[in-house]
Amino acid sequence: MRKVVIYTQESCGPCTAEKLWLKDNGIKFEEKNIRENPKYLDEIVELGASATPATVVEDENGSEVVFGFNQERLAELLGL
Repeated sequence: MRKVVIYTQESCGPCTAEKLWLKDNGIKFEEKNIRENPKYLDEIVELGASATPATVVEDENGSEVVFGFNQERLAELLGL
């Protein structure tokens, strides 16, 4: 089973675009807003991200972090 977590914040255009793209492609995801919960900010820093969105795609083979809205890489990871 695949799990998708996207770290976002308000006024982040690429975050909004990625969430819309995921929804349009029928991909369920968990959103973690780094402005609403300081713990999420700690998590995104631990992932090595310096900006949002940062997306973690996890499946039976492990996980990968995609920095920014990299549509091509996300499509690859999600089998689109």
